[in-house]
Amino acid sequence: MVGTGYVGLVSGACLAEMGNDVLCLDLDPNKIRILKEGGIPIHEPGLDKVVERNVAAGRLHFTTDVEEAVRFGTIQFIAVGTPPDEDGSADLKYVLAAARNIGRLMTDYKVIIDKSTVPVGTADKVRAAVADELAKRGLDLEYSVVSNPEFLKEGAAVDDFMKPDRIVIGAEDERAIYLMRALYAPFQRNHDKLVVMDVRSAELTKYAANAMLATRISFMNELALLAEKLGADIELVRQGIGSDPRIGYHFLYAGCGYGGSCFPKDVKALIKSGADAGQDLKVLNAVEAANDAQKMVLVDKVVKQFGADLSGKHFALWGLAFKPNTDDMREATSRVVIEELFKRGATVSAYDPVAMHEAKRIFGDEPRLAYAKNPMDALEGADALVIVTEWKEFRSPDFERIKAVLRSPVVFDGRNLYDPAMPRAAGLTYQPIGRA
Repeated sequence: MVGTGYVGLVSGACLAEMGNDVLCLDLDPNKIRILKEGGIPIHEPGLDKVVERNVAAGRLHFTTDVEEAVRFGTIQFIAVGTPPDEDGSADLKYVLAAARNIGRLMTDYKVIIDKSTVPVGTADKVRAAVADELAKRGLDLEYSVVSNPEFLKEGAAVDDFMKPDRIVIGAEDERAIYLMRALYAPFQRNHDKLVVMDVRSAELTKYAANAMLATRISFMNELALLAEKLGADIELVRQGIGSDPRIGYHFLYAGCGYGGSCFPKDVKALIKSGADAGQDLKVLNAVEAANDAQKMVLVDKVVKQFGADLSGKHFALWGLAFKPNTDDMREATSRVVIEELFKRGATVSAYDPVAMHEAKRIFGDEPRLAYAKNPMDALEGADALVIVTEWKEFRSPDFERIKAVLRSPVVFDGRNLYDPAMPRAAGLTYQPIGRA
């Protein structure tokens, strides 16, 4: 398993859980040191126990030695980062470097699996990179290149891997398909979940899935803004349309924008792939624009309440991670909100159950940003409360206590956590998104 990020470490640990011998490779010696010492370099609920159990059983190992990793397994997963390039395309330098290492060091048949989220055509580039390295060595070894996209949700990745909805395999030779069926057989004892297709279709499937979910979110966010202007309630609208089985309830919650390592990056990459192919993806361009605008909605509400000049104002902020059960702040709405409040002269006291260390890494020694020990501590001296992430511990607060502590009894709720009647009954000015 090349890479020990969210995808690589979760996949490696879960494959070991099913009895496989797994070696996880990472070129970051600090990550491997942490793992060898029994730590986990990422926050993912339940992952620590799976790793600990399989290391103790001798099935899960870690290394920085590329040659050892290539020698170790017939099945070589590439699960490295594909950060967005300046033009929005996925940067494949780490994927292709991993492929070249395999081609440079392999001595027998390998199944090389793209687990990273990669654009259509990446398998061809991986195949060419391996072939080039073999040609330099004067060798003619057999190998297969497979697309096996991940569908893991941060915060629920272990459960998603162990109980998958579907397992997409993009492969074009029977030997590789046979080995992939054998590898994933323990994860689908109830019924066959393997969806086998050509490589390019598998690569597009991953982007299409994330783009569809992002589209649902942006669509509901735009409807929420319209609901506010029309005096409708987006929560009731959600229930009304979600009850249609053709639509369903998932990813229909209005809020203050999506973030994270997947949706923003994958939407951009798919738009760029379309442009490269001469196809203008108008819907996805609108999805991206709507999401960028949605991240400003809470700031706009604050300005409407307190004015454009927020000098001397202090705000409590609940939630830093882009979503609950992770410490990931990539493309998080909290970052936009904090920076915009700073621009207008305000200061912020933030609380998040797990992401404050990440915020400290991002913002450094920013004097305008303080970190609270708990949610109520963040309210001390604050003019209003801004809720950005829907952590469970924020769901049942003491509204009367919130009103008593805040200088102004105002709550801006970017995730529609509460029945509006409850905070308002306690005397709070409650401003959710799209609620009547």
